[in-house]
Amino acid sequence: MKCLVCNKGETRPGRTTLVLERDGTKLTVEGVPAMICANCGDETVSEEVKAKLLKAVQEATTEDA
Repeated sequence: MKCLVCNKGETRPGRTTLVLERDGTKLTVEGVPAMICANCGDETVSEEVKAKLLKAVQEATTEDA
């Protein structure tokens, strides 16, 4: 798939690290599936993966409360 950011490179499946923050709690997630542009390095995470990660942050902040 053509990169939506640079419009030059092709994206390929890869892994990335995301840091999510909510109410002062940070959650670092390594090995997140992403599509990564070979040209500019832009990393795109699918909506399904985003939803799972946001749920994990919500659960982590709820447990601390």
